[in-house]
Amino acid sequence: MDPKLGAIEPGQTCPICGNSIRACPGHFGHIELALPVVNVLFVKNIYELLRATCNKCGRIKIAPQDAERYIRYLKRLKDRYPYLARRFSEYVKKQAIKASKCPHCGAEQPKIKLEKPTTFVEYYEERKAMIRLNPLIIRSRLERIPNEDLEILGYDSKDSRPEWMVFTVLPVPPTSIRPSILIETGIRSEDDLTHKLVDIIRTNERLREHIVSGAPQIIIDDLWELLQYHVTTYLDNEVPGLPPAKHRSGRPLKTLVQRLKGKEGRFRGNLSGKRVDYSARTVISPDPYLSINEVGIPIDVAKTLTVPERVTDLNIDELRRHILNGPEKWPGANYIVTQDGRRIDLRYVKDRKSIAESLAPGYIVERHLKDGDIVIFNRQPSLHRMSMMGHVVKVLPGRTFRLHLAVCPPYNADFDGDEMNLHVPQTEEARAEARYLLKVQYNILTPRYGGIIIGGIQDYISGAYMLTIKSTLLTREEVMELLASSGIVKEPLEPAILSPKRLWIGKQIVSMFLPEDFDYQGRANISSGPLKCEDIECFWDSFVLVRKGKLLLGVIDKKIIGAEQQESLLYWLAKEYGIEFTTKFIDHIFRMFIKILEKRGFTLKLDDVAIDMATKSNMYSLLNESFKRVEELVQKYVEGTLEVVPGRSLEESLEIKILEVLAEARDRAGEEAVSNLNPFNHAFIMARTGARGNVLNLTQMAATLGQMTVRGERIWRGYMGRTLPHFKKNDLGPIARGFVVNSFFNGLSVTEMFMHAAGGREGLVDTAVRTSQSGYMQRRLINALQDLYVEYDYTVRDSTGSIIQFIYGEDGADPSKTPYTTIINVDRIVGKVIGWGR
Repeated sequence: MDPKLGAIEPGQTCPICGNSIRACPGHFGHIELALPVVNVLFVKNIYELLRATCNKCGRIKIAPQDAERYIRYLKRLKDRYPYLARRFSEYVKKQAIKASKCPHCGAEQPKIKLEKPTTFVEYYEERKAMIRLNPLIIRSRLERIPNEDLEILGYDSKDSRPEWMVFTVLPVPPTSIRPSILIETGIRSEDDLTHKLVDIIRTNERLREHIVSGAPQIIIDDLWELLQYHVTTYLDNEVPGLPPAKHRSGRPLKTLVQRLKGKEGRFRGNLSGKRVDYSARTVISPDPYLSINEVGIPIDVAKTLTVPERVTDLNIDELRRHILNGPEKWPGANYIVTQDGRRIDLRYVKDRKSIAESLAPGYIVERHLKDGDIVIFNRQPSLHRMSMMGHVVKVLPGRTFRLHLAVCPPYNADFDGDEMNLHVPQTEEARAEARYLLKVQYNILTPRYGGIIIGGIQDYISGAYMLTIKSTLLTREEVMELLASSGIVKEPLEPAILSPKRLWIGKQIVSMFLPEDFDYQGRANISSGPLKCEDIECFWDSFVLVRKGKLLLGVIDKKIIGAEQQESLLYWLAKEYGIEFTTKFIDHIFRMFIKILEKRGFTLKLDDVAIDMATKSNMYSLLNESFKRVEELVQKYVEGTLEVVPGRSLEESLEIKILEVLAEARDRAGEEAVSNLNPFNHAFIMARTGARGNVLNLTQMAATLGQMTVRGERIWRGYMGRTLPHFKKNDLGPIARGFVVNSFFNGLSVTEMFMHAAGGREGLVDTAVRTSQSGYMQRRLINALQDLYVEYDYTVRDSTGSIIQFIYGEDGADPSKTPYTTIINVDRIVGKVIGWGR
């Protein structure tokens, strides 16, 4: 803790550089070691060099004429192809290590082995002798290696002489990087590095005293080994095969390597990523009445986070009002920075009026966040570009961040307790970038495949379907209420039905939001199975047709306005009428979809998945048939007459065939149950329109859960020869191996519940494992690609300027600006020019 190592106390002046604690960088000291010790971080290099060079003369173990030739060749390679030079050095090193005799002095070469972590041993096979190499011998051998030979082995003789890998002097880092802290009891607590340095000094002094007093060699060797241990654990306290140095409490010390490496280390924890100011984090909740570009912010957050605003003649009066409001009242200000750099905290200012009056252009006022400010919003894990987007502030009462529901897909957010981060850009440049490059509207089209990523989900899709089906007829009052909820006040078109009552259809209301020259045609999500339609001749209303901005046919569902859909109606609006129009379209029409659900009522009730007795008996007879087929397969297996699947054993073939039969049974039972559901049943509407769920979910709720699997197999682990004690030994039937006959509506038996839990557990474990694996893979991929960039000539290059691709993406196309899977959509262009359907 010598003061010459740097000032660490407030008010202290450094005797070396004369600076105070703020300006003094700290200065290195050193410990002169009584005997040299090996640097554990270079053990592999030392091992290579000892094996590749002669133990007598120190020359590389290759012929002298070859060595001269290699030096000339390497000089040429280094200038033009540094990577090839490294590869060549590796090759030469391997050749030298193989040599058992020195071509320079003719000395026989013993085998050298590394006994981890830092012990080197020589084996002389003819003498059956073993010599342990201590650091003194190692250092003297490394000193003998000439500079030319080092160059061949790939080392820089100027900057990395190999003997420097054995310490004779140990650097002592400045006190500023290992500060001692004063704890509440008044005792000083020292840093882990200081503890280690104390151990090194204590052992080193004892070793020096023993050498001077002529102690026996065995005592000196023991102390030398102890010094080596302390130096090793000072550098790296996680060396395999070496017990870590610990505190009295048993906690391992955090030494140099541990400070730098890993997620919490200096690079990843403090330099690449760190905790930041001007950020907030809280739970998110939905608000369908915000714009997709907005984020609702609690007043508490708006009063804590500040925006530095420079005073000008134009904003001085407004900023004076902020100063008078102070930190307590919103919108106010927390700090003022004067022209000479003084910072005034308004919490402690009594006379704010005089400060407000003294305000002049050039001052900076750190004011509260207010409506219209731009912020960056983020949800972790941040897996793609749209995990961080720019939002416009809307200050609202409450304690949560409010978010438009259509912006959930890019963030992968839901409202079951998710938290999100908000960052306030502090410079004009950062604010401009956030507003004109990062804002949500510029991310409606994903750069992954050019589709819409911000669009209808869940209730929006159900609402759009309910509004546009043929059975929806609206009175003038209902139409006006819907339009008002969308934020647009417009006189509705002429009604579709004039008598006996003036009534409008939902398609007319949707048409009011479409551009007058917009054309579109496409299949809706409900267009499948018996409701499938390929063209405008469609009885089921499942083919969507828009002509001249009028929705003439079809219902709107997931395929038409859904998020993550290619070539949807929303997609073509974005491509042909621009981002601004699409943003307004989503902001207005989506509110109407929610409103229609509020008016009509839309919920899931138990009766939605109830099936009548006739359907139930049909379903059970289908399952019984399948069970009989499984019995037949088992019988064939027992008799040995079962047809074997190519490349599989008899047992595996049986399991594959049983799984096929039971999957078919579940699907047929599902079809039987679902076909008898009311088409206006809300559960059915959700599955059909793509709002939520699918036919399998309906099958499992109404008909049967089907076969439970673990790792793609029927469940067989458990007791010897059976899964549970409820079954007979070696029973291969469906029920004993995890087929669940009951549905969620009927309720599961005890054994079925166990089988279902086993299958469900696999899903949870699998999700956790996949998340960690994909996170690590992504990290590796990012690190591998982080130096690639697109040059102005459209080539993709790395940090050395080498060309990776001659043209970006092999076609020079930006996926977010080109139609899905192609660069130009010819059909769309031809259709617009010559008219559709010709």
